[in-house]
Amino acid sequence: MSGPSRPPPVTRVVETGLYVDDLARASAFYEGVLGLAPMLADARFRAYPLGDTVLLLFLRGTALETIHLPGGTIPPHDGSGPLHFALAVAEADIPAWRAHLAAHGIAIEGETQWPKGATSLYFRDPDGHLVELVSPGLWANY
Repeated sequence: MSGPSRPPPVTRVVETGLYVDDLARASAFYEGVLGLAPMLADARFRAYPLGDTVLLLFLRGTALETIHLPGGTIPPHDGSGPLHFALAVAEADIPAWRAHLAAHGIAIEGETQWPKGATSLYFRDPDGHLVELVSPGLWANY
């Protein structure tokens, strides 16, 4: 009898989904404040490219049934509560981000200087999700 099998490698997160109560309000924030441009959008979601990953915003409650596509199906999903995610920024841009957020009336809830040299700025989106802008030097791989 052999030991447990080892899974094939996982190499990165391809997409991250957030659930929002007002898609127009959330889109205005992510597009107007963070400068993201949707690559795909409809009445129930927005998809924003971020380097080699995608940030998905879903209108809460609109993905509770299986989605049937020509190539297959997407199972139901949804979520609630304030989630956290981090977006990569250059260390040199941290002061500009502080000023930009202040100009939009967005309070920075926390700021951390990490031992490896990263700086994190924390603030909330309109749905209460904790957004982190972080420069390189946080993790061994970033």
